[in-house]
Amino acid sequence: MDWDQLWIDVNLATMDPNQPNRYGAIYNGAIAIKDGKIAWLGERKDLPAFDMHKVAIHKGNNQWMTPGLIDCHTHLVFAGNRADEFEQRLLGASYQELAQQGAGILSTVRATRAAEEEELFDVSRKRLNTLMQEGVTHVEIKSGYGLDLASELKTLKVARYLGEVHPVTVSTTFLGAHALPPEYAGKPQKYIDFVCQAMLPEVAKQQLADAVDVFCENVGFDLAQSKQVLEAAKALGLQTKIHAEQLSNMGASAMAANLGALSSDHIEFLDETGVKALADNASVAVLLPGAFYFLRETQLPPIDLLRRHKVPMALASDFNPGTSPLCSLKLMLNLGCTLFRLTPEEALAGITRNAAQALGVGERKGMLRVGMEADLAMWDIDSPADLSYSYGVNPLTQLCIQGQLQIS
Repeated sequence: MDWDQLWIDVNLATMDPNQPNRYGAIYNGAIAIKDGKIAWLGERKDLPAFDMHKVAIHKGNNQWMTPGLIDCHTHLVFAGNRADEFEQRLLGASYQELAQQGAGILSTVRATRAAEEEELFDVSRKRLNTLMQEGVTHVEIKSGYGLDLASELKTLKVARYLGEVHPVTVSTTFLGAHALPPEYAGKPQKYIDFVCQAMLPEVAKQQLADAVDVFCENVGFDLAQSKQVLEAAKALGLQTKIHAEQLSNMGASAMAANLGALSSDHIEFLDETGVKALADNASVAVLLPGAFYFLRETQLPPIDLLRRHKVPMALASDFNPGTSPLCSLKLMLNLGCTLFRLTPEEALAGITRNAAQALGVGERKGMLRVGMEADLAMWDIDSPADLSYSYGVNPLTQLCIQGQLQIS
């Protein structure tokens, strides 16, 4: 066989639902790569004949291989630091008091607006390196800390450039409707009109975003304003997503799903009507246990309803400076299981197969299957459940992105 690379003596957690075992497992397996894609996989005893002098052979030593991990919801590009705000909250300061002092999201907006592209790139690259060291091969990066045209474009350009020069694949999402900027205080509709009529067309013209997101919430934008953003994005040929049902049930998930949104993210207050809408429209429920943990929330997302209606559940870090400053997708595996009661198999599907679907790349990423991109992570573990069970010691031994070894 004409292959570039071959792994043998490896257990494969394919995450392919067409495989009969849990985790889509193939024990004592082998997997071959050609031109950056998976060319063959199966049990080693079924390995076709090949010229061993023309193939780079890697021995897995009975370790486990999974698809490369996918973080499908991050706010990775930002400047500034909100540790002081974190400390003040723990010392008793209220959200309102901190806001009056200029803290909160607007402090990140000020810092991000003031930062040069080079500064944003440098700090963001370090964050992306951290994720890659844990087995992440694909990351979504949202804008949303600029809230004016120049700063939103700057953030998206940095995210795009990261994807060009870094091994990790980057999907970009325009989140101009993340919060109300100070210059539009008391004028949310005027700002939404600006997002739709000025910002979105320019983002689309410069091809800086793969998708568009909006924060629909009683502290964000209302249902009609959120729908306006998503419809404007669709008219420009962009995919859509939504921050929804995090603090209250506004019906945003159902609205977005009916418009064809890839995912609805947070969803702690999602009801059965919203769950059914996700199911009917093949939208993914993206769970963000980092924000739930960091904010000490108590309203759990409707996991049993999502299971009952067979809605795919993704997990993501929601890495951001205010509500989830946790740059670890592997930590989300543990939090997803301990806080949300996911099974380890559901959690791993949430950062592979379902995360890929949430980014609209499920036809080429998120599983070990012939024809898929060769994003592969090798782990020195006894079973795939170990990835959710333990945290702190990194068991990653190899990482391959589109057929190229990045960690070995």
